Amino acid sequence: MGNAGSDTYDAVIIGAGIGGLVCGCYLAKAGMKVLIAEQHHKPGGYCTSFRRKGFLFDAAAHSFGGYRKGGVVRKIITELGIDQKLNIDCFQPSDTVRTLDYTVSFWSDVEHTIAEFERAFPAERDRIRSFFTFLQSGSREDLIRLRVLTFLEFLNTFFTDAKLKAVLSLPLFGNGGLPPSRLSAFAGVKIFSEFLLDGGYYPEGGMQRLSDAFAQTFTESGGVLRLSADVQNILVNNCSVGGIRLASGEEFHAPRVISNCDARQTFHTLLGRPHVPDDFLHTLDGLVPSSSLFVAYLGIDQSFSALPLPGANIWFMPHYDLERAFEVSRQGTIDHNKEFMIRLSPDAKTLLAFVNVQYIGKSYWSAQKEDRLQALLSLVETRLIPGLSKHVMVREGASPHTLYRYTRNTNGAAYGWASTPSQFLMPHFRMPSFLKGLFLVGHWTTLAQGIPGVMYSGLETATKITKRRARTLSCH
Repeated sequence: MGNAGSDTYDAVIIGAGIGGLVCGCYLAKAGMKVLIAEQHHKPGGYCTSFRRKGFLFDAAAHSFGGYRKGGVVRKIITELGIDQKLNIDCFQPSDTVRTLDYTVSFWSDVEHTIAEFERAFPAERDRIRSFFTFLQSGSREDLIRLRVLTFLEFLNTFFTDAKLKAVLSLPLFGNGGLPPSRLSAFAGVKIFSEFLLDGGYYPEGGMQRLSDAFAQTFTESGGVLRLSADVQNILVNNCSVGGIRLASGEEFHAPRVISNCDARQTFHTLLGRPHVPDDFLHTLDGLVPSSSLFVAYLGIDQSFSALPLPGANIWFMPHYDLERAFEVSRQGTIDHNKEFMIRLSPDAKTLLAFVNVQYIGKSYWSAQKEDRLQALLSLVETRLIPGLSKHVMVREGASPHTLYRYTRNTNGAAYGWASTPSQFLMPHFRMPSFLKGLFLVGHWTTLAQGIPGVMYSGLETATKITKRRARTLSCH
């Protein structure tokens, strides 16, 4: 794609995930000569879709947030003209939490959301309003103070009802892989503001359409996109990057390399000693990746009454102990007490369901994949959608090893690094000081959360690069 007639570029990007695509679009539109090398045969990373026997499935990402007026996703999509290439729908409520006692939903109309929670938890009425008011209008100083707190500590400043705190935390557990006692309060608030209270957005035709629109904009702006291009090394000249080498032996030279892939892969595999200081590698090896997912993709023969609303994320929790849920996720088991998420596609033809699990190992998931798929299908049928199995025409599962093969993320991590307070906002991962011209974008930067976060990381990195380039050119 694009004009690949030269091996010298202003910037080379490793990985065509959303963060890399956004960064590439801005750099190409600024007049820079840019190459994106992607190991998969399609762009998007987790933001891709695939077909099985006529059914369209989203691989992992199934909706996005941040598209309100003034939101970061709307800003980027509008500035790049992506909104001219696809139709974006909004499904409300975006998310619903169901337990054995309660059903409450999140809406873009925060007053509607507050009213639902007040009806379910009347004893916490005043504190519920204060909580959602903070989420909408907390000051920059308030948010900075959250960096050292867990989300549970943050919740404890508002609420005493343990069930309410669990209900508020379940979608964060699903979108971050951590219970509230471990999740950074800053990360939790960002998931609320950019996904739950401004969510439910979906590109007509599937999530692949979003990635393809960015890829098209990139190539239309003069960028070169190489798919099925496995990067083997980042080239280094003294203490500066010099480009990349593919597994095929091809080399592409550039004074700037932007990595949109796993940080361990970037620093250990693509660079490694002697280009990375031992103390940095020691810090890197001490960080903990997020959990992974087991995903079920189900093609449905027809619409029937037990199905949920199309386009809404339904979170089911048969208990209120997310600490226990986290420990169970490490075992890779799926039993009748497991929490899960389901989403019926907007056309009501496919159903996606997932649970948080750990990687454990390739051999484990090779042996257990079919059993876990059946267990998840039975769980959804028993808890939420009676009679589901009679309507399933196509069924397929994705294990943590499947997610690893898609993205090369360590242990099939679904959210980059685990967003604990100690692992959040580590600036040296975005632009390492020991190697000039190297940048990171995406959720491995310890900053980005979800699609809004990785898009912002791509925009911010592109802005830094273009400003530096402008200063350099002006000096000549």
